[in-house]
Amino acid sequence: MSTLTALIIVLAILMTIIGGETGIRSFFSVLINTLLLILVAILISWGINIPILILIFIPLKLATIIFLGTHDYTVAKNSFYSSFLVCLIVCALIVGCQWLVQAAGLGPEAGEVLVGLSQMPGLNYGMIAVAVAIFSALGAIAEAAVAMSSGLLEIKKHNPEISRKDLMASGNAIGNDVLGTAMNTILFGMFGSFLSLFLWYYRLNYTIVEVLNEKLFVNEALIIMYSLIGVILTVPLSTIFLTKGMEKNESEKKYENRKSNSN
Repeated sequence: MSTLTALIIVLAILMTIIGGETGIRSFFSVLINTLLLILVAILISWGINIPILILIFIPLKLATIIFLGTHDYTVAKNSFYSSFLVCLIVCALIVGCQWLVQAAGLGPEAGEVLVGLSQMPGLNYGMIAVAVAIFSALGAIAEAAVAMSSGLLEIKKHNPEISRKDLMASGNAIGNDVLGTAMNTILFGMFGSFLSLFLWYYRLNYTIVEVLNEKLFVNEALIIMYSLIGVILTVPLSTIFLTKGMEKNESEKKYENRKSNSN
């Protein structure tokens, strides 16, 4: 048994013990998302149109992340709508930024590794960079949407008579906490994964200008910025979607009650 297999088994056991049914669904959500990413890579290598793949797999991945990882349908539905809208906004931002920075493709660090191999395999590296950035930001956006929706729904359940203004204020308070933790998670994840590269830049006496113009660093920094912007947009949109959804459900229930009483 390999180390990776053993860790996957440990993860499945812990998620089952701690999360129960929701933990099992979340574990399968991780597996399905991994398979979806592999499928995306295979389809891109076959030359399938990348923008079409992005438009197809964004809702698929969001649905897998949110609906399999959440036990409450109201939370899942609201999180899906808000995160999907944010993803569309972030997609437009990513396309524009990637066109401006022109940082797609292989950096000079890959030169020795790819000696003797073709670095022009007939793929659109610009669109591949867009796809990588979008799929990298999806997880942070979906996580923020679920956290916001879950917190607001619990507040509404414990205080059914809460006004829309108070619910929005509670959403802002929850959003501040979500933003703080999400930003720290994204930033420290970036520094942790790029620590060896930073040491390499330092030991080779790279200047600040050279680092800021390095493709590997620029792409990673852009992905972090996209994720942060997506999380920031998700906080107010999730609050608005959930508040309106709750008001709609309450009005429908009141209408049904009046109708049943009149009969």
